[in-house]
Amino acid sequence: MEDDHMGVEVEPEAEGVAATLNEHNTSGDHTKELFKHPHLLLLQVGNSIFKLPGGRLRPGESDVDGLRRKLSRKLYASEDGNETEWEVGKCLGMWWRHDFETLLYPTCHPECTKLFLVRLPESQKFIVPQNLKLLAVPLTQVHENPKTYGPIISGLPQLLSKFSINIIDT
Repeated sequence: MEDDHMGVEVEPEAEGVAATLNEHNTSGDHTKELFKHPHLLLLQVGNSIFKLPGGRLRPGESDVDGLRRKLSRKLYASEDGNETEWEVGKCLGMWWRHDFETLLYPTCHPECTKLFLVRLPESQKFIVPQNLKLLAVPLTQVHENPKTYGPIISGLPQLLSKFSINIIDT
């Protein structure tokens, strides 16, 4: 993919931001309360690296198709062989990597990572590769915590703040 502004080859990546609602039980001696609040699905590599599901796109592959392929590979969702239809929504942001550094910036450089909102099925079982661990991390834990989660993941609560989250009891 050619970047019109710089005349350089751009290496595209797409990552999915999947927010879910988890129930937490707080039990006292006689009472039980349920709290519902949004969580992000993150992949943990080793003990200290947290990533959003997604990755590098193939040449000529669209952002959405590539993200669906990566989600199906990293969050294999079915043991019966039926592939999950991932609902990829709006692009939340674009981050750029300069000269193969680990840090990403919100300005134009040769490597681009786009973040997309992904709607999860109401109920789903995930199977992840053995070298990864799937975590549901509360947005409150991620918020402004770049030492643990890095600048992109810790900034997701601000990006998600433009959306209304409706909690519906069934």
